[in-house]
Amino acid sequence: MVVVDNPIFKNEKAHLNGVVVKIQTAIQKAEKDAKTAEKDTNAIHKNFSNDVRINTANYSELLETAASVRQQQQLLAERENSWQHATKQLDVLTKLEKKPYFARIDIHENGEKNDETIYIGMSSFSDSPDHFLVYDWRAPISSVYYDGKMGNVEYATPDGTQQVDLKSKRQFVIEDSKLISVYDTDETIGDQMLLDALGNQSDIKMKSIVSTIQREQNKIIRNTSADLLFVQGAAGSGKTAAILQRVAFLLYRYRGKLTAGQVLMFSPNQLFNDYVDQVLPELGEQNMVQMTYFQFSRRRLPNLDIESLQERFEREVTPAQKNIQDFEGSLQFFNAVTSYATHLNQNGMRFRNIMYQGKPIFKKEKIRDIYYSFSSTYNLGNRLDGTREALVKMLNQRVGSELRSNWVEDAVQELSQEEVRTILQKADHEFKDNDEEFKFLARQLVMKELKPVRDAIVRNRFFSINAQYVQMLRAIPKIVSLENIGITQEEWDSHVESVVNDIRNHHISLLDTSAYLYLYDQMVGKRGDRSMRYVFIDEIQDYNAFQLAYIRYNFPRAKFTLLGDLNQSIFTGETTHSLLNELSTMFNPEKTEVIQLTQSYRSTQQITDFTKELLTEGESIDSFSRNGELPKVVLSSTQQQMVQSVVDQLQRDEQDNETTAIIGRSTAECEEIADLLKAAGQKVTLIKSENQRLVEGTIIVPSFLAKGLEFDSVVVWNASEKEYGENDQQLLYTICSRAMHRLLVVTDGQISPLIAKVPQNLYEFFQNK
Repeated sequence: MVVVDNPIFKNEKAHLNGVVVKIQTAIQKAEKDAKTAEKDTNAIHKNFSNDVRINTANYSELLETAASVRQQQQLLAERENSWQHATKQLDVLTKLEKKPYFARIDIHENGEKNDETIYIGMSSFSDSPDHFLVYDWRAPISSVYYDGKMGNVEYATPDGTQQVDLKSKRQFVIEDSKLISVYDTDETIGDQMLLDALGNQSDIKMKSIVSTIQREQNKIIRNTSADLLFVQGAAGSGKTAAILQRVAFLLYRYRGKLTAGQVLMFSPNQLFNDYVDQVLPELGEQNMVQMTYFQFSRRRLPNLDIESLQERFEREVTPAQKNIQDFEGSLQFFNAVTSYATHLNQNGMRFRNIMYQGKPIFKKEKIRDIYYSFSSTYNLGNRLDGTREALVKMLNQRVGSELRSNWVEDAVQELSQEEVRTILQKADHEFKDNDEEFKFLARQLVMKELKPVRDAIVRNRFFSINAQYVQMLRAIPKIVSLENIGITQEEWDSHVESVVNDIRNHHISLLDTSAYLYLYDQMVGKRGDRSMRYVFIDEIQDYNAFQLAYIRYNFPRAKFTLLGDLNQSIFTGETTHSLLNELSTMFNPEKTEVIQLTQSYRSTQQITDFTKELLTEGESIDSFSRNGELPKVVLSSTQQQMVQSVVDQLQRDEQDNETTAIIGRSTAECEEIADLLKAAGQKVTLIKSENQRLVEGTIIVPSFLAKGLEFDSVVVWNASEKEYGENDQQLLYTICSRAMHRLLVVTDGQISPLIAKVPQNLYEFFQNK
């Protein structure tokens, strides 16, 4: 670190002061521009009625009025755009004033006489069109800071690869426009600067830290070539931060060609969405579309209750059910559904009568004949369109014959004058006589009477996806050899009956939801959203191959970024390690890139060393050398002793202004913890639903909602042998790795074998007697 009285520090301080003055000048101009634009906008609104005369006396006057209105609208739009631009620029400048930049590089380009000095910050700033005082961290030249070591360095630009000679790197800590410290380094981020950043306390909102992006993270952020970018990273390795910064980079890189609405992120839960929703706005970008897979499915199935995250986590499965679960989550099952849908082109579609006044107006046999009357070249979507058109045509013929019915004439005669006037407003011409007017009224009444039938046709109510899905499940043994995947016919039949009962009760498992929707999409010819350009899926280990294949089917033109940690699957009964093999068949290998992040930054070295011992292959995780206290494991003989250990920890955390999360395995257990701690006089917030928000203070959260979050201090509640057995190593690892600075494990009774196998020098052990 450069000391304060060093000439380098003094020069950098003078440079910073000069940049801040120019930013302040730009702020004054932006404020003036914003006020002027707002004033002009208000004036246009106020004078609109005076400037525009509505005149409809004749056609030319009407055209003149329309032109005047259009002119005023264009003028208003221009002023509003000016105001929005000035306001956004003001917001950027205000942030830059406090911290204009965080790094400097000195480079030399071939053919140039002198070295060039470049300062890198959150946004670009120039005092003239060709003179940048600060470069945006996403600019091509900024990549040299993140990626390069001293000497010749290549970096990618839209015009191709460029090369420069990197002479030096310098890093700054700036707070409220004042220079605090200066670091010269050969690395991307100096250890001391990174330690300072990692040592900060956690918050209820994730922050953007572009100043500490590591070289491997930068590869993730700036990748533009891969159709599939797969990021496997240890807990706390910065996966999520890198992905959010990647979104910001892409929006910057393809400005004018890519919008935030063309980027979609699948998140583990709604609580996590709330945790990260400030990162992109801090980087000057709009948030992309964010949803969970549950939300993605539920919006398509409003009439079925889809299994929630909590229900999925707490569901217990038998070995037979697990085999079926693995099969239904596989690409083999995805291909089986595809084969079944292809078969429906020849036979097997299930239809329903279309009813009118309690009787079939179009019988299902007739609908089936129409559907299969089309050429063999028709696909399912074309057949459905053709069937719908034929039924509408038949309905129109029915309207013509119905006009001669006695009830129609009576109904017309019974219309009031007000009802007649209302109906006649739909006419687009004058009637030449009463007979023509009568026929118009009669047709309108018949069409109104038959509207439920038309709606049933237009909305495809003549076939049943429920019945079709069940029939597909019953046909699976003819498509796939159950014996080869370890499932008996009796086990499969039992599973199908379970699905039938669930659907009758308007319920469906998340596992079945994907196949149900995919079959429906095949039947109606839905081909996905072709406008979506980038899809991000976080916590990929909690998805199965079928879900990923279905997401890819829904966004056929998108590039995919998948990130996760196969050691952090919270669904202990589901298989994750086969996922990588199945992924390789979904994407072009030549357009696939895999990046491994083994360095864990979130936790102290002591916590990381402890947590990785919970895993069978934990040695692949590297701890960062940030020292802290050893994790504590407290064995109690009573529940009250366990509560007291937690209270002692909470009091210590409160004194140090540290955030604390008490993590229980299930929602029911967390409710019990909350009652116990409140009875002990502690103020805690219970998080029971993913729709809640994180709050300041101590929170109690079930394990399946803690994914992706981090806290200064974590208390693992009752890590006993009963609660966490050998099959729960990934779940317990996920819980413990939420801790940044402190980890307390309490247990009532025999300690979990997962903790018992951890070397005792990696934690402090206490036993309450």
